[in-house]
Amino acid sequence: MLLLGLTGSIATGKSTVSNLLRAPPYSLPIIDADLIARQVVEPGTAGYNAIVRYFSPTTPDLLLPDATPRGRPLNRPALGRRVFGGGEDRERDRKALNGIVHPAVRKEMYKQMVWAYLRGSWAVVLDVPLLFESGWERYCGSIIVVGVSDPAIQIQRLRARDAHLTEEDARNRVSSQGDIREKARRCERRGDGAGVVVWNDGDQEHLKREVERVMSDVRRRSPKWWSFLLWVCPPLGAISALVSWYKMRKVQLSWEEEKRKEKAKL
Repeated sequence: MLLLGLTGSIATGKSTVSNLLRAPPYSLPIIDADLIARQVVEPGTAGYNAIVRYFSPTTPDLLLPDATPRGRPLNRPALGRRVFGGGEDRERDRKALNGIVHPAVRKEMYKQMVWAYLRGSWAVVLDVPLLFESGWERYCGSIIVVGVSDPAIQIQRLRARDAHLTEEDARNRVSSQGDIREKARRCERRGDGAGVVVWNDGDQEHLKREVERVMSDVRRRSPKWWSFLLWVCPPLGAISALVSWYKMRKVQLSWEEEKRKEKAKL
């Protein structure tokens, strides 16, 4: 089974691409890290309790006033203002939040991947906004990055989608996820078939055609007979996954070493 990574940055169109891949003619199972991240911090979960313990002393409006049967939901805009942006305090709190949420998200993602394999899916889409930053790239046989050429487009789309955000809020959220053009270069370093960039500067019809082009190439490189063979012969699937993991790990480590050297020169 092919692990097809899907990533981008906020307001680049990643969710639109995810919805296209979920629908015919692709009909691929989608493991949505953002959706799972919401589910693992719903009232009553261990993640919710940990966030309340850590953030409630410094964030008075952390919880919404209207309670559900399981408790008061998190006030996500308030939590976002606490962790997004520059400064040591925000960086520390962002790391604390990630330390709570990420392990629970990974556990649920593993469960969904196993279920997709057991159902005989030829591929499963890992929809992860911070795919590179979280280390998921080494597990993906192929990665699609959805990007825009100008961060101003992201800010404009984000504020149109979330009217409550100020200009500063939008900029902080865009900058917190890194430069999408850097992610695009990192993706392309994986080589033909293993990394592709979809630029979403146009309308939805243009984006749809780009997805068709990309998925035609992905399907050609992972034909049905090969997917079926890996499914009926788990040892072969395990060997194939290990070889892919090793190759992609080398690419990951090479990129990270290159970035360390660049920082050392500054």
